[in-house]
Amino acid sequence: MTEFETYIFDLDGTLLDTLEDLAASTNFALKQHEMPLRSIDEVRRFVGNGVRKLIERAVPEGTDGIVAEQVLATFREHYMHHGLDTTMPYPGIMELLSLLKDKGKFVAVVSNKFDAATKSLCNHFFSGLVDVAIGESEHVRKKPAPDTVEEAIRTLGVKRERCVYVGDSEVDVETAHNSHIPCISVLWGFRSREFLEKHGASCFVKTPEEICGA
Repeated sequence: MTEFETYIFDLDGTLLDTLEDLAASTNFALKQHEMPLRSIDEVRRFVGNGVRKLIERAVPEGTDGIVAEQVLATFREHYMHHGLDTTMPYPGIMELLSLLKDKGKFVAVVSNKFDAATKSLCNHFFSGLVDVAIGESEHVRKKPAPDTVEEAIRTLGVKRERCVYVGDSEVDVETAHNSHIPCISVLWGFRSREFLEKHGASCFVKTPEEICGA
């Protein structure tokens, strides 16, 4: 595996296993608004394009837009208080990030999770190991638009040709393509290898140790 200067990571499904907490907050919001609950596997399929799209997919088809916004607001409030209930880094992630820092690499996180939660989670789990964390906000378009990656590159002042993007979903593959940087797809996240291959992924790792020639 080639060593790069800068490693730009997705968060959910790549660095952190957040699925149970996302599902719990989704179902709390749905229950509060008297809507049918969703299974873990359904939520797994719904994530990747930000929490607004997650809720749009989770609410019953034909739900009024104003009502969906109310469900989203309930989700956000619940998740900010319960986003750490079961969320943990995947095995080997802490060691990977520590190794990257020891080698003098730059590390960024770009996520479609809303910005406050992205920064909070990175600060909680990866303090001192992540140079910049950027989440969804009104200032930048969310992935697969390249905006968050572009902002990370600008903030770090690094060379694009020495950057690599690491993610677990089809959104990440498209984001890397739109950002004109190579993509490493991890196989411990929310999507299968077969699914990723159908969406253009070509470089895969089964463990974090494979990412930087550890």
